Amino acid sequence: MNLSRALLLLLFSAGTTLCAHTQSADPRTPILADEINRRTLPTWVEQWNKIFRPASVLENQIVVAYYGQPSSTRMGILGEQSIVEGKRKLDQTVKEWELVSGGKSVLPAFHLIYATCYPDAEVGMLSASTVLRYIEFAAQNGMVVILDHQLGKYSIEAAMKTMLPWLKYPNVHLAIDPEWKTPNPGIELGIITATEVNKAQQMMEDYLMAENLPGKRMLILHQFHAKTLSQRSEVRSDYARIDLVHHADGFGPPQLKLDTYRFLAGMTNLPVKGFKLFLPKAWKSKGMDIPLLTPAQVMMLKPQPVYISYQ
Repeated sequence: MNLSRALLLLLFSAGTTLCAHTQSADPRTPILADEINRRTLPTWVEQWNKIFRPASVLENQIVVAYYGQPSSTRMGILGEQSIVEGKRKLDQTVKEWELVSGGKSVLPAFHLIYATCYPDAEVGMLSASTVLRYIEFAAQNGMVVILDHQLGKYSIEAAMKTMLPWLKYPNVHLAIDPEWKTPNPGIELGIITATEVNKAQQMMEDYLMAENLPGKRMLILHQFHAKTLSQRSEVRSDYARIDLVHHADGFGPPQLKLDTYRFLAGMTNLPVKGFKLFLPKAWKSKGMDIPLLTPAQVMMLKPQPVYISYQ
């Protein structure tokens, strides 16, 4: 266990209580930032932010995550079982990755679909109580949490403002999914520009500095099709407080996924890469990887991915 995970466990075990928090009356309302700003942070967060300034979670470490929407059994593995059972299964997956990590630590993570895009391009937000349940459970177990916004009809600024206050919790990182940034989700692919990606990074960095929050944080950028990221050569990856992870999304047979990764690897201005695996499901006829690439096969990719998620 690395120093950051050990300290997080130590501080959490020093004493905190899980509080009841009010759920937004309308789950489609994409405004929860004020609610977070008004909340008193638990003691373990305040202690962490005072005494420890961790480096990147990607320093000599890879992150392996389970992805999904906790209230849906059809949107990823996280919704298929309880949080406790999810951790038990993730622990077994982490052990598989430790065998091929080349001596790097493997950090487990919950990757939550924080804002789900609907067919009308509106988004439904996870309640604050659900997000906090995962954040505090993860902290108690030496894990990190990624909050993922599917954007829909909302601007980058609007989407980021709903997530930034969660960075007050030191084990929280963020993600954006350009596929869904469209007025016609499910019909046409969304598009995000380099300017918007850089804006998201700048907003994160400014928030971390203004709030005097510790460490670098990941911003995960999903991509599986060239169309979804325009002006891609202009995306920056040199923000001092941000680890921009270029995450290879998309399902399919191994050759298709490997071809996609080779295309994304060509974007050398985004050197930190991730890789997503879609687990086979008995109820699905498509939308999965058959056969599923093994950890050893994924670790043979060049450049080697440092963030791996399972949906």
